[in-house]
Amino acid sequence: MTTNIDKRKNECLSVSRMLLCAAFFILHSLFFISAVQAQPKARRQQAQQQAQQRKQTQNQNQGVSMRAKLMFPTSLDMPEDVVWRRDIYREIDLSQDANGGLYYPVEPMDRQVNLFTYVFKLALNNYIPVYEYRLDGNESFTDSARVQIKTILDNFHIYYEEKDGKLRVDNSDIPSAEVKLYYLKESAYYDQANSSFRRKVLAVCPVMMREDDFGGEASKYPLFWVKYSDLAPYLGRQTVMTSNLNNAATMSMEDFFTLNRYEGKIYKTNNMLGRTLAQYCPTDSAMAKEQQKIENELTAFEKNLFGDQERKDSIAAAAKKAQAAKSGKKSRRSRKGKGEQAEDAQDNAANEEAVEQKATKAKKPKRVRQRSSSSSGSGRISVRRERH
Repeated sequence: MTTNIDKRKNECLSVSRMLLCAAFFILHSLFFISAVQAQPKARRQQAQQQAQQRKQTQNQNQGVSMRAKLMFPTSLDMPEDVVWRRDIYREIDLSQDANGGLYYPVEPMDRQVNLFTYVFKLALNNYIPVYEYRLDGNESFTDSARVQIKTILDNFHIYYEEKDGKLRVDNSDIPSAEVKLYYLKESAYYDQANSSFRRKVLAVCPVMMREDDFGGEASKYPLFWVKYSDLAPYLGRQTVMTSNLNNAATMSMEDFFTLNRYEGKIYKTNNMLGRTLAQYCPTDSAMAKEQQKIENELTAFEKNLFGDQERKDSIAAAAKKAQAAKSGKKSRRSRKGKGEQAEDAQDNAANEEAVEQKATKAKKPKRVRQRSSSSSGSGRISVRRERH
């Protein structure tokens, strides 16, 4: 009897515990629902719209990026385990001939657009994310550093229209004519997997040159950073002109950056103090000297990657000198052989003359002997003369 009573008590306790847990769950759900319903209606609608826009943007980015990567494959990303790497920031001036193709045409012509117009439209349609340009000039590709294109339009006073949550900017309102500079981050590194030295673009920042109301010197306004790996799949669709003399000489924008056809002065490198060149180069001459020094360091590293280039050059010079000496000896031998042949010809001629002279001398005594047979006196005299 006692065992049955104990079993019933345990069953009752378990049932009561289950009822308490169910009651707690129901109260928690009711509290959550009431808390949600307690929010203002406008705030709930705004939260729902933001969630839908975020989901739609993610779907668009994933779908378009994958399709673009399949249609326009790009170069491989830089490995993270490289043994040597140097990050460099360059200022790309579009007024130079090497970079002028990125500025032309200022306004879209059919399907041909310049780099900023193309990047601006991609960002406006949420195809690529853009990131803020911080005061220290460094880039950050985290979600916290990401900015909305609407914020950029408001900050730089770019006219736009908004309808049904979509932004629209006319081609005439895109400030592509004012974007005359680009900040570009590239990385020079040694890929030990392929035993090769490479340079790869990592990020691009368009810079707007805008004058003030008083007509003074134009000031630089960096707009935003764009991660090059996000932009590269789309750059294969647009071409850039590479020659002023031959307008048919074109290449894709992706090839233009992959082949490092751009030219730009170095204004910063990643260093332990985080300083730019302008912070420790007080004069323009010191700045130019430091820029050339960095370029020479990169060139020297690339040349001496597989050994001492000066030693190789000295060995090559010594081999070339030995080859020249050897060829000189051969030429002297050939000249000496020709001289010896001439001397042999002269000796032969002299020998022939000597033989002829001996032959004539051998004939004369016979004539003398014949004369001596006629008269003994004259013959003796002639013989004596012949002996002398």
